[in-house]
Amino acid sequence: MKRAIEIVSERNSVFRQRVEIEGFEDLHVDVPKAFGGEGSAPDPHDYFDLSLGACKAITAQMYAHRKQWPLEGISVKVNRDDSEERKGTYRLEVIMTFHGIVDSEQRARLEEISHKCPIHRLMTSATVEVITRATAADT
Repeated sequence: MKRAIEIVSERNSVFRQRVEIEGFEDLHVDVPKAFGGEGSAPDPHDYFDLSLGACKAITAQMYAHRKQWPLEGISVKVNRDDSEERKGTYRLEVIMTFHGIVDSEQRARLEEISHKCPIHRLMTSATVEVITRATAADT
């Protein structure tokens, strides 16, 4: 499935970007004040991290629903350690709470299933190819 996402600089803001995805309200991306931005929206790392947490939650919810387990909801906390990112190591710790699941085997299975979410697999086992092309601006 190909889906275009368009990112447009907001001219009145230093680094703030508007993200357009067909069928959804616009999202925004900014840079923290420490890096010259306004800190008015999540930064690109935040979106990277949250995509993992959200994907894990959705995957576990789908599995619990299919198994008809008493899952009432999921809370996910993603802790980032980017202290060695420039050396090639970016660590994410994901802490998941499965509300309504008291059986430890079910909880362990939901955690295991969360490792199979598409974003976890993409981040840990896929080769991602990025092709960037510059075009002339419309005048």
